[in-house]
Amino acid sequence: MIERRVLEFDHPLLRGLEHPLFEARGERPGPRLSLIGGIHGCEYSSIAAVVRVIEELDTSELAGSISAVPVVSLESFRQRSPFVVPADGKNLNRCFPGRYDGTYADALARAIFETLIEPADVLVDLHGGDLVESLEPFVLYQESSVEVEARGLAVAFGLPYVVRQRRVGSLGGMTASAAADAGVPAIIAEAGGCGLLEEEAVAMLAAGVRNALRHLEMLPGPVEPPPRPPREVGDFVWLRCEHEGWWEAAVRAGDEVGEGATLGRVRNLWGDELERIAAPADGVVLFLTTSCAVTADGLLLGLGTGLEPISP
Repeated sequence: MIERRVLEFDHPLLRGLEHPLFEARGERPGPRLSLIGGIHGCEYSSIAAVVRVIEELDTSELAGSISAVPVVSLESFRQRSPFVVPADGKNLNRCFPGRYDGTYADALARAIFETLIEPADVLVDLHGGDLVESLEPFVLYQESSVEVEARGLAVAFGLPYVVRQRRVGSLGGMTASAAADAGVPAIIAEAGGCGLLEEEAVAMLAAGVRNALRHLEMLPGPVEPPPRPPREVGDFVWLRCEHEGWWEAAVRAGDEVGEGATLGRVRNLWGDELERIAAPADGVVLFLTTSCAVTADGLLLGLGTGLEPISP
């Protein structure tokens, strides 16, 4: 059975928000999985993939239950706001587990954490490149006490690259890290980009969720092998510019580069070169800012380095 509900919260900053929520219950006991999309409201392929998984789900085959919310950041979606929540300018995926005595994004993160993340046995969070971001599909999990389970889920998902995010020196406040701290195995899966609804990305994410469900024995059958063998990312290096100006990328998402290779240049609006961005190591471009306009200390791209094959 699949029930359609509306998820609402009592917090003053969140009143009036009505999140579409699917509750799918299987005919056999099993894990409770929370499936979310739209943490960033312009990552449309992730939103469509959540809906597709539920539309194509046969609950007579399902063990356990799935709570699915296609769009977590409703105001970002409605106002076409990439990366950040319009109300306070915060990136929602840097605010988890959240707090009720903060701003809008903090309160929303806390409400989602308490409702969908903390009570779950497993979390799958779907993402994709935002309005000015292209990317190569990858899946991320957090170093933690439950990382063996999370890594197994990440590999089973079937995307080309698997990133283990270290606890020290990495981004804080992500869904996967907050879930891991609560003892919930979690992954963030990324496909799509540039604010486009891409059928290939939607299909890839939906297939990955089904693989995750098979891996968890929530659906019958074996995990389907990926089109190409996945590789593990040893380090995920985010490169920023020193100057504001005009960003000219010399690479595309998915390109493999050698140490020292030119990744792009930042120029002023006269066309003078301000800085050359070079690869600090051999690696693959996992995401890339597609906007030519960049600010000082602006994020340009993410390079996956230390690539190693993943054993079957």
